[in-house]
Amino acid sequence: MASSNNRPRIPIVDAKTATMLLLAAVFALVVIGAIMVFSSTSATLSSAGKSPFSEMIQQLGFVGIGVLLMLVLWLAIPYKALMGGNLLWGYYFACMFLLLLTFFIGTEVNGAKRWLYLGPIGFQPSEFAKIALLMMTIRIMHDSSVGAINQRAGLMQFVVLVALPLAFMLFTQSDLGTVTICFVGIFAVLWLGGMPGKWIAIIGGITLVGGLVMVFGVGYRSSRLVFLNPWDDGEGGLGYGYNIIHAYYAIAEGGLFGQGIGSSNEKYGYLFASDSDFIFAIIAEELGLVGCVVVIGLFLVILYAGLRIAVECPDGFGKMVAGGFAIMLVFQAFLNIGCTIGVFPTTGKPLPFISSGGSSVIGSLMIVGMILSVGRSTGEARDPRRQRDNLRVVRNTRR
Repeated sequence: MASSNNRPRIPIVDAKTATMLLLAAVFALVVIGAIMVFSSTSATLSSAGKSPFSEMIQQLGFVGIGVLLMLVLWLAIPYKALMGGNLLWGYYFACMFLLLLTFFIGTEVNGAKRWLYLGPIGFQPSEFAKIALLMMTIRIMHDSSVGAINQRAGLMQFVVLVALPLAFMLFTQSDLGTVTICFVGIFAVLWLGGMPGKWIAIIGGITLVGGLVMVFGVGYRSSRLVFLNPWDDGEGGLGYGYNIIHAYYAIAEGGLFGQGIGSSNEKYGYLFASDSDFIFAIIAEELGLVGCVVVIGLFLVILYAGLRIAVECPDGFGKMVAGGFAIMLVFQAFLNIGCTIGVFPTTGKPLPFISSGGSSVIGSLMIVGMILSVGRSTGEARDPRRQRDNLRVVRNTRR
């Protein structure tokens, strides 16, 4: 009988390897996104007399800005600087100010006032506010865990600094999708921060009840439940179920290997938001089931890498940053995919790294930069040479 010591061991991915996996997955998704944005917009742009490459070039410009911010967060700003210093508070209040501006002077698009235009620049402040709100939650959890604040003060800070801004977004921007994504990130932080499962379950139950009230209590949201049977939308599939039906058509036409890049039929004015909220349907039509599995697999790699970086991190604050943001980011991806394939009602949330739009891709790359910052600090702390040098310093000090 073979000894248990002779059994092959599964290699454990360290923070450095997880960082490489994360970067590779993000790079692949960004490339896929640029290709699919070009494919889904080129025909419409050409018919309008514009360059078929203009939307893709613009998307790559947004990617460039996002990569620059990612590198700054990764290489120039240690994640511990976000524990509660001026940097965190400055970013938080800037995001809250932009949310207020959106309420007063925002532009309404498709029935929701979520866009803010400052001159020629338009963006969605909620994409950046969700980062601020999750970071504030992490700070509160960390301060509570180390005894810097008591539980009552922590609860009051959470209500004022996190819950109220989420409620403000929900009622002024009708953005249930972003609020849901934020709550998933918050629950991940509570779990990673060591909150007892009983309290997480209680908070989760209250949140679920509130979410059901918001869905069924508002007409346009409850009408989105036609995803259960989009053909029965009261208008014979030409109402709220129209886009879901055409997403189904795109997925069905794609089959196993797809129609080929650029060969989608649904992008010719049939499928609304084919370059943004429903771009996954175009991926299914042009790249088939194989392409869909690759995209889903890349997001799972991001989740795995982020959680491995969290596990390797020696302090609780870093664990919550890496794990919380990885879970929130990947949940948004699965929420978008679920809406496209009819598992969830339509929320209007973009597919990270792939959907067209600057706010989404820049915000997503900023999140990656924060996760990478945790991995960088963890890798340096566990570097044998650095540990040896630190030991020498300790010995010299003792002498």
